[in-house]
Amino acid sequence: MMSKYNFDEMTVRRGTSCVKWDAPSPAGPISENVIPMWVADMDFKAAPAIQEAVRKRAEQGIFGYTHVPDSYFESSINWWQRRRGWHTQKDWYIPIDGIVPGMSIVIEAVTHYEVAGEKVVRKPNDGKGPNGELPKVIIQTPAYNCFFSAVRNQGCELVENPLIYDTEGDVPTWYLDFEDLEKKCADPMVKALLFCNPHNPCGRVWPKEDLLRVAEICRRNNVVVISDEIHCELEMPGYHFTPMASLSPEIQDNTIQMGSPSKSFNIAGLEISNIITSRKDWKMMIDKVINIYEHCDLNPFGIVALQAAYDEGENWLKELNQYLWDNYLELVNLFEDEIPDVLVSKLEGTYLAWIDVRSVGVPTQEIENSLIEHEHVWINSGVMYGKEGFMRINIACPRTRLLAGIERIAQGLKRLSRK
Repeated sequence: MMSKYNFDEMTVRRGTSCVKWDAPSPAGPISENVIPMWVADMDFKAAPAIQEAVRKRAEQGIFGYTHVPDSYFESSINWWQRRRGWHTQKDWYIPIDGIVPGMSIVIEAVTHYEVAGEKVVRKPNDGKGPNGELPKVIIQTPAYNCFFSAVRNQGCELVENPLIYDTEGDVPTWYLDFEDLEKKCADPMVKALLFCNPHNPCGRVWPKEDLLRVAEICRRNNVVVISDEIHCELEMPGYHFTPMASLSPEIQDNTIQMGSPSKSFNIAGLEISNIITSRKDWKMMIDKVINIYEHCDLNPFGIVALQAAYDEGENWLKELNQYLWDNYLELVNLFEDEIPDVLVSKLEGTYLAWIDVRSVGVPTQEIENSLIEHEHVWINSGVMYGKEGFMRINIACPRTRLLAGIERIAQGLKRLSRK
């Protein structure tokens, strides 16, 4: 079947103040020859419906403060119902400009605030324990780098629930450690779990049975689940994403969902996201913190882009996911042929390949810098995700660029392993 959309188009992004292509690297100013395969955005144009919606909005020529219309919520509600069978309501939504600021806001809300009568107030002793213990938040490592800062910047203690790495099967895979999670959640100072599904950087789309176990452990221990689901529509063939909050009314009442079309539809720069909670008290607390930090206004282009994505973007998304899967297979095949000791984790969701480079015998920050300098390709060291010995590769680019980039990576890893 011929594709309706041209994901092979080589759009020039360098020189447009694009972070991916123009930001300086850890090794210094970015060379004109470097292929960037690091930060999580795609080198594909947004879906035509989104481009048209933004173009139409721009034609008005006035870009003042904007109100979120009912049609925005209708698009979001219909999307979740149609795609996931999850029925949400307008008053559950808190539109915000991004998942990263949203995470920080939600963590602060649930760890430092409570509702007393009709008012939102700071918790006694600012949520600290009787001996001055900080409220704790669990993350599952390796984890997206902003998880670490989002927890610590809100005056909370970070608790790690490391994922289990299994290389015994056909494909290296990461699993949740439920026994350790149970132990960590039993600590009364643990107030929240910052969950990631699909998981960045490990690429797992957590199966429904895993979600149920996580939700039950958290509910039993009065731990709030803050579920970052920003990559949720990036599903590889054979895998199906389930929103944590859709599992049952009880689980929904213990879950705060963080969602956005930004990763799936490549519109991160339009800064549009949603916090979704069915709990009135939690919504009051989150609204309070949003107003403290003045994250109240949205980008008018983001509003129309979300609606276009959710109303007209499904066919584009379906073809995108197939293209990404084919890119992943190209990477796996090339690595198996060229550098078989470098293991590629199973990719179930996202467009981020997670590779095990421990066999190279070189620290990953050194590998990152060396690849930039010598092979002119940029991928992320696993250190920023809390895991030395692993690296992350963004495969969301036209296939010609992908093949050039992964060839350079393979050459560089072979060169370094011979040192």
